Amino acid sequence: MADLVKTLLPWKDPEGYLGGLPAGIDARYYAGGERPALDAVEFYVPDYMGSSEVVEIVAEMPALKVVQTQTAGFENLLPYLRDGVTLCNARGVHDASTAELAVGLILASYRRLPQAVKNQERGEWPSTYQEFDDSLADRTVLILGYGSIGEALERRLTGFECEIIRVARRAREGVHPIAELPELLPRADVVVLLTPATAETRGMVDAKFLAQLKDGALLINVARGVVVDTDALLAELTSQRLRAALDVTDPEPLPAGHPLWSAPNVLINPHRGGASTAFAPRVARLVRAQLERYAAGEPLLNVVAGPPR
Repeated sequence: MADLVKTLLPWKDPEGYLGGLPAGIDARYYAGGERPALDAVEFYVPDYMGSSEVVEIVAEMPALKVVQTQTAGFENLLPYLRDGVTLCNARGVHDASTAELAVGLILASYRRLPQAVKNQERGEWPSTYQEFDDSLADRTVLILGYGSIGEALERRLTGFECEIIRVARRAREGVHPIAELPELLPRADVVVLLTPATAETRGMVDAKFLAQLKDGALLINVARGVVVDTDALLAELTSQRLRAALDVTDPEPLPAGHPLWSAPNVLINPHRGGASTAFAPRVARLVRAQLERYAAGEPLLNVVAGPPR
């Protein structure tokens, strides 16, 4: 009988979480803290949004062949990967949760729900409406970083009677390249950021980018905080020319007293994009499928670094 594949999984009951372990898999628990034996571990799933130790331990597994993240982002793991280790991300797992949140942030900002919460806390019912709320209907939404989450977002926006502009790194059918942003940004009422954090995207949303947006435009960041130049955004918020709703910030976590907390026209959500009940069943399906593929010697899904497997 072939040796079992030694794996580290972040669930105390992996059989229950995954709906059964594939044949040929020997699963051990690790989510930080006391470390199990690492010498024979071939397949590792780091704890979701765990501490730095669950990432740094990757460099201490001499037999490691595969790291499967539970996140779409993976840049934090790259410094610890040695040659020969395959890194797979969780593309598709967060599509539903993140797309739902993006829609929620748009609607909350447009319909001024944070103000309604404040009114409720004070027991105040405004007697008159000085101005109507904004509506998503008849607006133009630019999705920057149009991939699987962008597709999920567009599906959810269908029915809101808004126009969609799709933008990705490279042009393809129905999708504009990033190079066309100077012509596209002035058309957008809402810009939703879905780009990964790379050398190219870091600080992409700078003063020049923001200056191309029309007065009153709404910036939604459900990508990574470092994609946005915080000082440039603060300048636009302070002048009240633009609005923003942020699931991620730079720095993150946002420290107490940071000017973003008190800036006008901003709604801050503390990095909860993927944290919904949609997460667990989707990540369980992905991890189980990857374990089955690895044990059977089949190609893995979502390979983002290292040799294909």
